[in-house]
Order: sequence, then structure tokens, then C-alpha cells
Amino acid sequence: MKFGVQTFLDGVEWQQVEDAWRFLEDQTPYESIWTYDHFVPPTANPDGPALEGWVALAALAAQTTRVRIGCLVSGVTYRNPALLGKMTTTIDHISRGRVVAGIGAAWHEPEHRFFGWDFPATGERMDRLEEAAEILSGMLSGANRLDFKGRYYSVNGAPINPPGIQRPIPLLIGGGGEKRTLRTAARFANIVNVAGTPAHVKRKIDVLAAHCRDVGRDPAEIAISIQSALIVTENQGLLDRALGVYANRYGITTAEAQRELPIGDAEHVYGVIRQYEDIGVELFIQMAQGPWRTDIYERIAEQVLSRFA
Repeated sequence: MKFGVQTFLDGVEWQQVEDAWRFLEDQTPYESIWTYDHFVPPTANPDGPALEGWVALAALAAQTTRVRIGCLVSGVTYRNPALLGKMTTTIDHISRGRVVAGIGAAWHEPEHRFFGWDFPATGERMDRLEEAAEILSGMLSGANRLDFKGRYYSVNGAPINPPGIQRPIPLLIGGGGEKRTLRTAARFANIVNVAGTPAHVKRKIDVLAAHCRDVGRDPAEIAISIQSALIVTENQGLLDRALGVYANRYGITTAEAQRELPIGDAEHVYGVIRQYEDIGVELFIQMAQGPWRTDIYERIAEQVLSRFA
């Protein structure tokens, strides 16, 4: 099992982001660090401050040397896939071959409304995701040029120069939609990112494998990652608040959240993450709202992550 951290970019100042990434790279065993791609705080007051994810990622790529990096994930409704491909190959050079591209169908309707972007119905967003994944996978492959004619996106002999250092740059597709998202992932993704309890994630893995069989692809070619809270605490008040938030997010009871999510004391958290590993999860990405306290990540590294080394 590898571990990553997704540093949310709202409610913090730039210096705090720089300091957090420097600490996480230099003093913890996390293998990857991720920004997000939102333009307002997605779960807080939309009038609050939020830094832009890809500009931040470019700056952080130049300040790190060890960790893999990425933006988890970019909505295809507001990121043209050809432009996103050019951005990604450039950051692959800045980072000397450490970037992962991440896309999804987008979900946060308010930021589309705020900034004047269309937020189509689910079916159209799934169609857009499929087209975007095909374009982006081509641009990340190391090819010199790319042609694609779609309903929503097209490229006409687009030069890809310079291509990325990695051949290919890994493409991560985020989302667990069983009919469309996971089928698109089966065709194009190197990594899939889902969320939920171990039982929920196991179902997504099984559905992905079935889609892989349908399209003639080996499921072992696609790494499974999850995005999750990871909270090590024995403080009952904090525990109750966190369980309430994530029970609501996943549509489960508080008792189920307490039993099945990595929120609790170190032994419980270790046990739940081990369940994820046993079903085939290879990368656990911890969601992390700033400001970031270094002692929290030191404790997690010592009490949980070290047991997977």
C-alpha cells in the first residue's frame, strides 16, 4: 500500500501550502501529494479564499523532488482536454517525470454557475468524460501528433512537443459510476480513484474488472486508488463530528461509519486500511483540509503508515 495526501486549497494562504508540501516531502513517508481542482471552497462558504489547483501544482512541482504529484481531479466541463494535456506534459518536465493526470465528470454545480460554465446533465458529462479521456490518453502517450473528432472535443493533428518525460504519463480517472465512468476507466485509465467503505470499494473493483473483460483489457493494468478521510484520534468529540460528516457523505449510518471507515484510534484505522489493501487497493489518498498541523501527520506516519512499510 502506498499513501498520498490531497491538500485542499481553500481557507489557507500560499505560504502554508508551501510549508505543508515541504514538510510532507521531507519528513513523512507519503509517496504522493495532490492539489484539487476547485475555484471556490467546495464544502465551505463559497466566499472564502481558494487557490487555483493547476497554477499551484506547477509551482509545487518546481519545489519538490521525491513525491509524485497531481490534481485530484479536473472536471471535463471546465478543462479542455487538449489544453489539459499540454499543461500536464509541461508539468511533467517541471517535475522531472513525477506528474499524474486526473480527470472526472465534475460534480460541483455552484462553481459552474459562479464562473459562467455550463453544467450539463449527467449523460452529457459522461459523454464528455469519455471523449476527454481518449484525447488525454493520446496526448500523454508520447505520440508526436493526435487526431480525434468528437461531438464535444476535437483535435486536428495536434502537435505534442515536447511530449512528457514519462511514456506514458499516468492517467487517473476519478469516480465510481458503474455504467459509464468505470467503463471509460476500463478503456483509458492507468489509475482509478473511488471512495467509500471497503465493501463499497470492492464492488467498484468488481464492476471495473467486468468492464475490462468486455473491452479486452487486463484489470491488473489499472491501479486502484481511494480518496478518504484518515483520522487518528481518541477524542470522542472530534470522532463523533467526523463520523457524522462522513456517514452523511457516504449515505451510511454513524455506526457503519465507525465500523467501516478509517476514523478512530490507530489500531482501528490500521485495520480498515488493511481491509482496503486486501481487496486490491494500491494507493490510499488522505483528504487533508488546511491549515495543516505537522504533529498530526507525524502521528499518522508513526502509528499507521509505518506498519505498511
